[in-house]
Amino acid sequence: MFDELLKIVSVNISTVHKIINTNDRLREIVFRKDTPTQQESDENTQFTKLIEGVPSEQEWLVYDRCAVVTRLYAIYERFVEDLIAEWLELLPDIVTKYSDLEKSIKDTHQIGVGRLLLDLKKKRFEHLSINEVIQGLFDGVTAQGKYKLIPDAFLLHEQNLRREVLEKLFADAGISNAWDWVNKHRTVKQFIEEVLGSQNTAEGELNELITYRNDAAHGAIVDDILGTKELLELGDFVETLCQSLAELVTFQVISRQTAIGKAKEIGQVTEWFKKSRAGVAKVKKINLSVDKKVFLVNEASSYCRLATIESIMINDISKEQVVITHEQEVGLKFDIDAKKGLSLYVVE
Repeated sequence: MFDELLKIVSVNISTVHKIINTNDRLREIVFRKDTPTQQESDENTQFTKLIEGVPSEQEWLVYDRCAVVTRLYAIYERFVEDLIAEWLELLPDIVTKYSDLEKSIKDTHQIGVGRLLLDLKKKRFEHLSINEVIQGLFDGVTAQGKYKLIPDAFLLHEQNLRREVLEKLFADAGISNAWDWVNKHRTVKQFIEEVLGSQNTAEGELNELITYRNDAAHGAIVDDILGTKELLELGDFVETLCQSLAELVTFQVISRQTAIGKAKEIGQVTEWFKKSRAGVAKVKKINLSVDKKVFLVNEASSYCRLATIESIMINDISKEQVVITHEQEVGLKFDIDAKKGLSLYVVE
């Protein structure tokens, strides 16, 4: 779920990383201490001309730093907005009656529609029509059709997406305690502990990115020149943060679908063998087959991922499909790593 959004983030950050490394290598070549021989200069006339036009090493580093942090923040902000937009598109199929939505969602929607109507002629809203803005609300309050929660009504923030603003955006869309999920997420914890050596927090790292971005955007004098390693780490952090938020929203979808009978828990992983990426699960009444998709969930450790069953074992016998009529142990291999204690959910 939300894999396409995460793929876009991954591709964009990979591009940023490549540019960081390419520029770093170019600086090594351009500003090398040894002087090229006459033969090298003659053979690389075009490169020699290129060197003559480069800025100073300091100016180049400043430009790199400003460009990278600006781009990384843009990737993060776009992901958050697209993720919330997709969540809002899914909600009418989960909560079919507008009147059954949480008060916070309805209040945000109604206030947002009002603000959009006032600002509709602004360039940023030129993609919207009056019809689009009011139709979903009209259908919702009159119960005359399937309502629609227009994402623009929920994304009218003017501030940078620091922790507090991020939490409010998600809370207004019906997802509370977003940052608690982020702090407990395995890849975020791993990044903080292993990459940063526990010298910062997730909130602190996000604040640093935003501060760097604001300095770059507002033309402030840049004294703190981030090195290649620090810039690459910021990219890794953004990707990790986006992964945690995607799993948060996936968990919310599964939880709500379970509450209305569109999803159900079918068992729990009781043993896990990391090397073989397989384990044992106690599974309740269900029909399982190879290639079936299940969600692996554990709210306490902020884990919620979609997995595909690659093989099934019953009493050490491989099965392509199996009908479970009562709770029993089943050997399962997935296409992703898992761990002991994860619950298995399927969507009906």
